[in-house]
Amino acid sequence: SFVFNMYADPPTTCQWFDRVGNGPDEATGMWMVRPGFIGDHQRNVAVIHVDTIFHAAHLIPIYGRDFVPREIAPCHSYDAFNGFYVNKFVDHHAFEIA
Repeated sequence: SFVFNMYADPPTTCQWFDRVGNGPDEATGMWMVRPGFIGDHQRNVAVIHVDTIFHAAHLIPIYGRDFVPREIAPCHSYDAFNGFYVNKFVDHHAFEIA
């Protein structure tokens, strides 16, 4: 954790995403995003303070027309898919700031 003025703030990593298009997808009504990159194919990742996170986002992979191979586990989703829908139908109240 980071220590500043005797207070410890736990860090976390944050993977940044870029918006796809200028509006929500017409078929789903959800915004689309793709992993952000900097430089030569390096993912845009940062270390941030946990207390700076305002809202969680639930991402749904954009699957395409082919079957998803059985060996792809949910933990591989960020690497296995190039784009995601930002799920606007998820229960946002579960992530409210108290």
